[in-house]
Amino acid sequence: MLRGFAPGSDMMLIYAARIVALLTAIPLHESAHAWVSYKLGDPTGRNMGRISMNPARHFDLLGSLCMLLLGFGWAKPVPVDTRYYANRKAGMAVSSLAGPLSNVLMAFFCVVFYKVFDYIGYFAQYPSGMVFALRTVFSYMAAINVLLAVFNMLPVPPFDGSRIFLIFLPERLYFGIMKIERYIVFVVFALLWSGYLGRPLVFMQSGVMRILDSATQFVDVIMRMILASSLPAVGIIV
Repeated sequence: MLRGFAPGSDMMLIYAARIVALLTAIPLHESAHAWVSYKLGDPTGRNMGRISMNPARHFDLLGSLCMLLLGFGWAKPVPVDTRYYANRKAGMAVSSLAGPLSNVLMAFFCVVFYKVFDYIGYFAQYPSGMVFALRTVFSYMAAINVLLAVFNMLPVPPFDGSRIFLIFLPERLYFGIMKIERYIVFVVFALLWSGYLGRPLVFMQSGVMRILDSATQFVDVIMRMILASSLPAVGIIV
C-alpha cells in the first residue's frame, strides 16, 4: 500500500518534481500523439519534429508556467491531418488516447521507484536525505502524470477525451464541435478556477493511483523479500 503518498511540504522538492514533469511528462505526452498519428498514416507531426523528447519542440509559455506554479500544464497541440487516416474519427480517437496513456505509463514507473525508495528509507536505520528526496520527487511525479492523464481525458474539446467519447456522433456534428473548441476551453478553465472541476479531477486521480498501487504490488513483495533476507537479526516482520 502507498504510505503517505506525495508526502511532506518541502516546496523545493515539489518544484523539482514539477520541473522534471515539464521536461519529461509533457514532451512524452505530445510525442506519443505524434508517433501514433504517424503510425496511422499521418506524417504531419513527425515532419514538424514533434516526435521528440526535446521540451523546446513542444513549449507553450502559459502551459509551462501553469505546470511550474500549479502542478499541471500543457504544450503546443500536435497538429494532425485526418485525411491520412483510413477512418477519420477512429484515427483521432486512437492518436488522442496515446497521450494520456503515455502519462499513465510514466506514472506506473514513478510509483515503482517511489516504492523502492520508500522501503529503503523505511527500513534504513539512518536514511540519507537523497533517499527522502528521490522518494518525494517520484511520488509527486506519479501524481502529476496521473493528473495530466485524467485532465486530458475530459470529454470536451479540445481535450483528448473529446476525441474518444464523442466518436459516436455523426461525422458532421463531431467535426463541427471540434471547430469551436477554442471557445469551449475558456468555459472549462472557468469551471476549473471556480473549483467545480477540482473534486471530480481529484476523485479520478485517486482512482487511477489506487489502480497503480495494485498494479505495482510486485514491488512490495520483492522489496519485503530483499529486506527480510538482509535483516535476519533485526526481528522485524516485513
